[in-house]
Amino acid sequence: MSEASRRAEVSTTHEDAAIVAAALTPDNTDAMTTTVDGDTVRTTVVRDRTGGLAATVDDYVVNLTVADAVAETARDTQS
Repeated sequence: MSEASRRAEVSTTHEDAAIVAAALTPDNTDAMTTTVDGDTVRTTVVRDRTGGLAATVDDYVVNLTVADAVAETARDTQS
């Protein structure tokens, strides 16, 4: 990435953070890194252009919402 890169970090908490992160990772691009710390999923996105950054973060948030809902449904179903 160039010196003029744009960067965004999205941090969210989940009861099943490791499961949510595992569901997200296959869709990560080379511009993304995802880590888990306890109940926190943290994803950093670095892109050269603001529009690309916004599009990538938007896609990530949609995927995150689905991954969290699936993990919650699976947890509720097992109870």
